[in-house]
Amino acid sequence: MNPMESNFIKKASNMDTHLQLEQYLCPELRKIVGKIPETFKTTMEEIRLRMNQPLMVYGNNQDYFVSPTGELVKDRERGFPVGRINIENTLQFISNYSIYAVEEELKRGYITITGGHRVGIVGRVVTDDKGIKTMRDFSGLNIRVSREKKGVANSVMKYLINERGDFYNTLIVSPPQCGKTTLLRDIIRHISNGMPALGLRGLKIGVVDERSEIGGSFQGVPQNDLGVRTDLLDGCPKAAGMMMLIRAMSPEVIATDEVGKQEDNMAIEEALMAGIRLITTVHGNSVEDLYHKKIICNLVKDKIFQRIIVLSNKGDVGTIEGIYDGNTMKNLIMSPIRNRVVRSNDH
Repeated sequence: MNPMESNFIKKASNMDTHLQLEQYLCPELRKIVGKIPETFKTTMEEIRLRMNQPLMVYGNNQDYFVSPTGELVKDRERGFPVGRINIENTLQFISNYSIYAVEEELKRGYITITGGHRVGIVGRVVTDDKGIKTMRDFSGLNIRVSREKKGVANSVMKYLINERGDFYNTLIVSPPQCGKTTLLRDIIRHISNGMPALGLRGLKIGVVDERSEIGGSFQGVPQNDLGVRTDLLDGCPKAAGMMMLIRAMSPEVIATDEVGKQEDNMAIEEALMAGIRLITTVHGNSVEDLYHKKIICNLVKDKIFQRIIVLSNKGDVGTIEGIYDGNTMKNLIMSPIRNRVVRSNDH
Protein backbone atom coordinates (compact mmCIF):
# COMPACT_ATOMS: atom_id res chain seq x y z
CA MET A 1 0.00 0.00 0.00
CA ASN A 2 1.49 3.35 -1.00
CA PRO A 3 1.36 6.41 1.33
CA MET A 4 -1.37 8.07 -0.73
CA GLU A 5 -3.63 5.02 -0.38
CA SER A 6 -2.88 4.83 3.36
CA ASN A 7 -3.76 8.50 3.89
CA PHE A 8 -6.95 8.05 1.90
CA ILE A 9 -8.02 5.11 4.10
CA LYS A 10 -7.26 7.07 7.30
CA LYS A 11 -9.25 10.03 6.00
CA ALA A 12 -12.15 7.79 5.01
CA SER A 13 -12.10 6.15 8.45
CA ASN A 14 -12.25 9.54 10.17
CA MET A 15 -15.08 10.60 7.89
CA ASP A 16 -16.99 7.43 8.79
CA THR A 17 -16.58 8.30 12.48
CA HIS A 18 -17.94 11.81 11.90
CA LEU A 19 -20.93 10.56 9.97
CA GLN A 20 -21.67 7.86 12.56
CA LEU A 21 -21.90 10.48 15.28
CA GLU A 22 -23.72 13.14 13.31
CA GLN A 23 -26.50 10.77 12.31
CA TYR A 24 -27.47 10.42 15.97
CA LEU A 25 -27.94 14.17 16.47
CA CYS A 26 -31.28 15.85 15.91
CA PRO A 27 -31.43 17.60 12.49
CA GLU A 28 -30.80 21.08 13.92
CA LEU A 29 -27.64 20.03 15.75
CA ARG A 30 -26.55 17.73 12.94
CA LYS A 31 -26.49 20.68 10.58
CA ILE A 32 -24.37 22.76 12.98
CA VAL A 33 -21.90 19.99 13.88
CA GLY A 34 -21.58 19.15 10.19
CA LYS A 35 -20.06 22.61 9.67
CA ILE A 36 -17.30 22.17 12.27
CA PRO A 37 -13.87 22.26 10.53
CA GLU A 38 -12.74 18.80 9.44
CA THR A 39 -9.30 19.39 10.95
CA PHE A 40 -10.88 19.60 14.40
CA LYS A 41 -13.23 16.67 13.85
CA THR A 42 -10.25 14.31 13.48
CA THR A 43 -9.28 15.09 17.09
CA MET A 44 -12.76 15.69 18.55
CA GLU A 45 -13.43 13.55 21.62
CA GLU A 46 -16.76 14.81 22.96
CA ILE A 47 -19.94 16.58 21.88
CA ARG A 48 -21.72 18.08 24.90
CA LEU A 49 -25.39 18.95 25.06
CA ARG A 50 -26.53 20.70 28.25
CA MET A 51 -30.01 22.16 28.49
CA ASN A 52 -30.05 25.98 28.31
CA GLN A 53 -26.28 26.05 27.80
CA PRO A 54 -24.18 26.49 24.65
CA LEU A 55 -23.37 23.49 22.46
CA MET A 56 -19.80 22.40 23.28
CA VAL A 57 -17.14 20.13 21.81
CA TYR A 58 -13.86 18.89 23.27
CA GLY A 59 -10.62 18.06 21.47
CA ASN A 60 -6.90 18.81 21.57
CA ASN A 61 -7.22 19.09 25.37
CA GLN A 62 -9.53 22.10 25.01
CA ASP A 63 -13.27 22.69 24.95
CA TYR A 64 -15.06 25.11 22.65
CA PHE A 65 -18.52 26.52 22.21
CA VAL A 66 -20.03 25.94 18.77
CA SER A 67 -21.76 28.82 17.01
CA PRO A 68 -24.86 28.29 14.83
CA THR A 69 -22.53 28.37 11.80
CA GLY A 70 -20.23 25.64 13.16
CA GLU A 71 -17.49 28.04 14.24
CA LEU A 72 -15.47 27.07 17.33
CA VAL A 73 -15.52 29.99 19.76
CA LYS A 74 -14.56 30.80 23.36
CA ASP A 75 -17.32 33.37 23.93
CA ARG A 76 -20.28 31.48 25.40
CA GLU A 77 -22.68 34.14 24.13
CA ARG A 78 -21.83 33.11 20.57
CA GLY A 79 -22.53 29.42 21.16
CA PHE A 80 -25.72 27.77 19.94
CA PRO A 81 -28.12 27.43 22.92
CA VAL A 82 -29.21 23.82 23.44
CA GLY A 83 -32.87 23.39 24.38
CA ARG A 84 -34.77 20.47 25.89
CA ILE A 85 -36.22 19.66 22.47
CA ASN A 86 -32.69 19.20 21.05
CA ILE A 87 -31.81 16.74 23.81
CA GLU A 88 -35.09 14.83 23.60
CA ASN A 89 -34.98 14.58 19.80
CA THR A 90 -31.36 13.44 19.86
CA LEU A 91 -32.26 10.75 22.39
CA GLN A 92 -35.00 9.56 20.04
CA PHE A 93 -32.39 9.03 17.31
CA ILE A 94 -29.99 7.34 19.73
CA SER A 95 -32.67 4.95 21.07
CA ASN A 96 -34.18 4.31 17.64
CA TYR A 97 -37.38 6.00 18.84
CA SER A 98 -37.79 3.66 21.81
CA ILE A 99 -36.47 4.92 25.15
CA TYR A 100 -38.00 1.86 26.80
CA ALA A 101 -35.74 -0.39 24.72
CA VAL A 102 -32.66 1.13 26.36
CA GLU A 103 -33.93 1.31 29.95
CA GLU A 104 -31.32 -1.16 31.20
CA GLU A 105 -28.58 1.07 29.81
CA LEU A 106 -30.22 4.18 31.26
CA LYS A 107 -29.76 2.65 34.70
CA ARG A 108 -26.01 2.76 34.09
CA GLY A 109 -26.14 6.33 32.80
CA TYR A 110 -25.00 5.72 29.25
CA ILE A 111 -25.91 4.12 25.93
CA THR A 112 -23.40 2.55 23.54
CA ILE A 113 -24.13 3.14 19.85
CA THR A 114 -22.85 1.82 16.54
CA GLY A 115 -19.09 2.19 16.26
CA GLY A 116 -18.57 1.79 20.00
CA HIS A 117 -19.29 5.46 20.71
CA ARG A 118 -20.80 6.14 24.11
CA VAL A 119 -23.53 8.60 25.03
CA GLY A 120 -23.54 9.66 28.68
CA ILE A 121 -26.91 10.82 29.98
CA VAL A 122 -27.95 12.96 32.94
CA GLY A 123 -31.39 13.91 34.23
CA ARG A 124 -33.76 12.94 37.03
CA VAL A 125 -32.95 9.50 38.41
CA VAL A 126 -35.92 7.34 39.46
CA THR A 127 -35.24 4.81 42.21
CA ASP A 128 -37.12 2.04 43.99
CA ASP A 129 -36.24 -0.35 46.81
CA LYS A 130 -33.93 -2.25 44.43
CA GLY A 131 -31.92 0.82 43.46
CA ILE A 132 -31.91 2.87 40.24
CA LYS A 133 -35.00 2.08 38.17
CA THR A 134 -34.65 4.46 35.22
CA MET A 135 -33.97 8.06 34.25
CA ARG A 136 -36.26 10.77 32.91
CA ASP A 137 -36.43 14.54 32.45
CA PHE A 138 -33.16 14.38 30.56
CA SER A 139 -31.02 17.51 30.90
CA GLY A 140 -27.74 16.64 29.23
CA LEU A 141 -25.89 14.32 26.86
CA ASN A 142 -22.19 13.65 26.38
CA ILE A 143 -21.40 11.92 23.09
CA ARG A 144 -17.93 10.45 23.48
CA VAL A 145 -16.02 9.60 20.32
CA SER A 146 -14.53 6.12 20.12
CA ARG A 147 -11.43 5.86 17.95
CA GLU A 148 -9.68 2.53 17.83
CA LYS A 149 -5.90 2.96 17.70
CA LYS A 150 -4.14 -0.18 16.55
CA GLY A 151 -0.43 -0.38 17.14
CA VAL A 152 -0.20 1.86 20.23
CA ALA A 153 1.00 -1.14 22.26
CA ASN A 154 3.77 -2.07 19.83
CA SER A 155 6.45 -0.29 21.82
CA VAL A 156 5.57 -1.98 25.12
CA MET A 157 4.87 -5.58 24.14
CA LYS A 158 8.53 -6.66 24.31
CA TYR A 159 8.52 -5.76 28.01
CA LEU A 160 5.42 -7.86 28.72
CA ILE A 161 6.68 -11.19 27.37
CA ASN A 162 9.45 -13.33 28.86
CA GLU A 163 12.09 -15.36 27.02
CA ARG A 164 9.76 -18.38 26.92
CA GLY A 165 7.02 -16.39 25.21
CA ASP A 166 4.86 -16.22 28.35
CA PHE A 167 2.83 -13.10 29.11
CA TYR A 168 3.55 -11.31 32.39
CA ASN A 169 0.77 -10.33 34.78
CA THR A 170 0.44 -6.63 33.96
CA LEU A 171 -1.06 -3.56 35.64
CA ILE A 172 -1.61 -0.26 33.80
CA VAL A 173 -1.58 2.81 36.07
CA SER A 174 -2.96 6.04 34.65
CA PRO A 175 -4.70 9.30 35.57
CA PRO A 176 -8.09 9.89 33.90
CA GLN A 177 -8.06 10.57 30.16
CA CYS A 178 -4.53 9.38 29.48
CA GLY A 179 -5.31 6.46 27.18
CA LYS A 180 -5.18 3.47 29.51
CA THR A 181 -8.20 1.72 27.96
CA THR A 182 -6.86 2.38 24.47
CA LEU A 183 -3.53 0.82 25.44
CA LEU A 184 -5.25 -2.08 27.21
CA ARG A 185 -7.36 -2.79 24.14
CA ASP A 186 -4.34 -3.00 21.85
CA ILE A 187 -2.44 -5.25 24.26
CA ILE A 188 -5.46 -7.57 24.32
CA ARG A 189 -5.46 -7.68 20.52
CA HIS A 190 -1.75 -8.59 20.42
CA ILE A 191 -2.14 -11.30 23.08
CA SER A 192 -5.09 -12.78 21.20
CA ASN A 193 -3.52 -12.73 17.74
CA GLY A 194 0.00 -13.55 18.89
CA MET A 195 3.31 -11.90 18.02
CA PRO A 196 5.63 -14.50 16.44
CA ALA A 197 8.53 -12.02 16.31
CA LEU A 198 8.45 -11.89 20.13
CA GLY A 199 7.78 -15.60 20.58
CA LEU A 200 4.21 -14.96 21.71
CA ARG A 201 1.72 -17.47 20.39
CA GLY A 202 -1.90 -16.38 20.28
CA LEU A 203 -3.53 -16.97 23.66
CA LYS A 204 -7.16 -17.45 24.65
CA ILE A 205 -8.10 -14.27 26.46
CA GLY A 206 -11.32 -13.53 28.32
CA VAL A 207 -12.37 -9.90 28.71
CA VAL A 208 -14.78 -8.64 31.36
CA ASP A 209 -16.02 -5.32 29.97
CA GLU A 210 -18.19 -4.01 32.78
CA ARG A 211 -18.74 -0.55 31.29
CA SER A 212 -18.61 -1.49 27.58
CA GLU A 213 -15.43 0.54 27.16
CA ILE A 214 -12.93 -2.08 26.02
CA GLY A 215 -14.93 -3.73 23.26
CA GLY A 216 -17.37 -0.86 22.72
CA SER A 217 -20.07 -3.47 22.13
CA PHE A 218 -23.25 -2.59 20.31
CA GLN A 219 -26.08 -5.12 20.72
CA GLY A 220 -23.55 -7.57 22.17
CA VAL A 221 -21.07 -7.32 19.29
CA PRO A 222 -17.66 -5.69 19.98
CA GLN A 223 -17.10 -2.74 17.67
CA ASN A 224 -13.35 -2.79 18.37
CA ASP A 225 -10.91 -5.44 17.18
CA LEU A 226 -9.90 -7.49 20.23
CA GLY A 227 -8.31 -10.35 18.29
CA VAL A 228 -9.30 -13.80 17.09
CA ARG A 229 -9.00 -15.69 20.40
CA THR A 230 -10.93 -13.25 22.57
CA ASP A 231 -14.15 -13.96 24.46
CA LEU A 232 -15.94 -10.92 25.87
CA LEU A 233 -18.56 -10.48 28.58
CA ASP A 234 -20.19 -7.10 28.02
CA GLY A 235 -21.79 -5.11 30.83
CA CYS A 236 -20.88 -7.75 33.39
CA PRO A 237 -19.57 -6.97 36.91
CA LYS A 238 -15.85 -7.72 37.04
CA ALA A 239 -15.74 -10.26 39.85
CA ALA A 240 -18.73 -12.26 38.57
CA GLY A 241 -17.41 -12.08 35.01
CA MET A 242 -13.97 -13.36 35.94
CA MET A 243 -15.53 -16.37 37.67
CA MET A 244 -17.80 -17.05 34.69
CA LEU A 245 -14.83 -17.02 32.33
CA ILE A 246 -12.75 -19.28 34.58
CA ARG A 247 -15.54 -21.84 34.81
CA ALA A 248 -16.75 -21.81 31.22
CA MET A 249 -14.22 -20.45 28.71
CA SER A 250 -10.82 -21.85 29.80
CA PRO A 251 -8.95 -18.56 29.30
CA GLU A 252 -5.18 -18.37 29.46
CA VAL A 253 -5.36 -14.64 30.18
CA ILE A 254 -8.11 -12.51 31.74
CA ALA A 255 -8.36 -8.77 31.04
CA THR A 256 -10.50 -6.20 32.77
CA ASP A 257 -10.54 -2.50 33.53
CA GLU A 258 -10.22 -0.72 36.87
CA VAL A 259 -10.14 -3.31 39.64
CA GLY A 260 -10.49 -2.11 43.20
CA LYS A 261 -13.25 -3.92 45.11
CA GLN A 262 -12.76 -6.74 47.59
CA GLU A 263 -14.71 -9.15 45.40
CA ASP A 264 -12.36 -8.29 42.50
CA ASN A 265 -9.43 -9.38 44.65
CA MET A 266 -11.07 -12.73 45.43
CA ALA A 267 -11.73 -13.37 41.73
CA ILE A 268 -8.14 -12.47 40.89
CA GLU A 269 -6.91 -14.99 43.46
CA GLU A 270 -9.12 -17.67 41.85
CA ALA A 271 -7.70 -16.85 38.43
CA LEU A 272 -4.10 -16.98 39.65
CA MET A 273 -4.67 -20.32 41.39
CA ALA A 274 -5.99 -21.64 38.08
CA GLY A 275 -2.77 -20.57 36.36
CA ILE A 276 -4.44 -17.76 34.43
CA ARG A 277 -2.49 -14.60 33.58
CA LEU A 278 -3.99 -11.19 34.30
CA ILE A 279 -3.96 -7.70 32.80
CA THR A 280 -5.92 -4.86 34.34
CA THR A 281 -5.84 -1.13 35.06
CA VAL A 282 -6.16 1.29 37.95
CA HIS A 283 -6.35 5.05 38.34
CA GLY A 284 -3.18 6.64 39.65
CA ASN A 285 -0.29 8.96 38.84
CA SER A 286 2.65 6.83 39.91
CA VAL A 287 3.76 3.54 41.42
CA GLU A 288 3.73 5.28 44.80
CA ASP A 289 -0.02 5.91 44.43
CA LEU A 290 -0.63 2.16 44.39
CA TYR A 291 0.32 1.85 48.04
CA HIS A 292 -2.61 4.09 48.98
CA LYS A 293 -5.16 1.80 47.28
CA LYS A 294 -6.16 -1.01 49.61
CA ILE A 295 -6.84 -3.87 47.18
CA ILE A 296 -4.19 -3.00 44.62
CA CYS A 297 -1.64 -2.31 47.37
CA ASN A 298 -1.85 -5.90 48.59
CA LEU A 299 -1.50 -7.28 45.07
CA VAL A 300 1.54 -5.10 44.42
CA LYS A 301 3.17 -6.00 47.74
CA ASP A 302 2.58 -9.68 46.99
CA LYS A 303 4.35 -9.11 43.64
CA ILE A 304 1.36 -10.42 41.69
CA PHE A 305 2.00 -7.95 38.86
CA GLN A 306 5.30 -8.67 37.15
CA ARG A 307 4.97 -5.56 35.00
CA ILE A 308 3.51 -2.17 35.94
CA ILE A 309 3.02 0.43 33.18
CA VAL A 310 2.61 4.06 34.24
CA LEU A 311 0.97 6.52 31.83
CA SER A 312 0.74 10.31 31.90
CA ASN A 313 -0.15 13.21 29.62
CA LYS A 314 3.20 14.96 30.05
CA GLY A 315 4.31 16.12 26.64
CA ASP A 316 1.43 14.23 25.03
CA VAL A 317 -1.59 12.13 25.94
CA GLY A 318 -0.56 8.55 26.62
CA THR A 319 3.10 9.13 27.43
CA ILE A 320 4.55 5.97 28.97
CA GLU A 321 6.47 7.27 31.97
CA GLY A 322 7.71 3.90 33.08
CA ILE A 323 7.46 0.13 32.75
CA TYR A 324 8.39 -1.34 36.10
CA ASP A 325 9.53 -4.80 37.07
CA GLY A 326 7.00 -5.83 39.72
CA ASN A 327 9.61 -7.75 41.70
CA THR A 328 12.39 -5.14 41.88
CA MET A 329 10.35 -1.99 41.08
CA LYS A 330 13.12 -1.03 38.66
CA ASN A 331 12.04 1.09 35.69
CA LEU A 332 12.87 -0.90 32.56
CA ILE A 333 12.83 2.06 30.15
CA MET A 334 15.50 4.75 30.08
CA SER A 335 13.21 7.65 29.17
CA PRO A 336 9.48 8.24 28.68
CA ILE A 337 7.89 6.83 25.52
CA ARG A 338 5.72 9.44 23.84
CA ASN A 339 3.51 6.91 22.17
CA ARG A 340 0.61 9.19 21.21
CA VAL A 341 -1.95 6.89 22.81
CA VAL A 342 -5.05 8.81 21.79
CA ARG A 343 -7.74 7.92 24.29
CA SER A 344 -10.96 6.34 23.26
CA ASN A 345 -13.93 6.45 25.66
CA ASP A 346 -11.40 6.61 28.41
CA HIS A 347 -11.82 7.70 32.01
